[in-house]
Amino acid sequence: MTQSAPDLVGDSPAWLSFIWLSFCAAMGMMLLGIYFIPVDWWVKGYLYMGTLFLTASTLTLSKSLRDRHEYERLVNRVKTARTEQVLSKYDT
Repeated sequence: MTQSAPDLVGDSPAWLSFIWLSFCAAMGMMLLGIYFIPVDWWVKGYLYMGTLFLTASTLTLSKSLRDRHEYERLVNRVKTARTEQVLSKYDT
């Protein structure tokens, strides 16, 4: 039994450009919307803080989920290698 090489295909440059463009557009529109909303300065400040905290929390969550996924892939790869090692000993 031989194990195939792990998938090493990454995101395309077009996809990465789309992600960054979408993020910048969404953040820009949100900040402009807050700037032009007809409310007192303290309400705008609250909305700005909420936007920034929500953005930071989203980025942290996505990084944590990605790290967890990569950890589980590594653990599964090690378990598979151990299983194949044990099976190769008893394979006649």
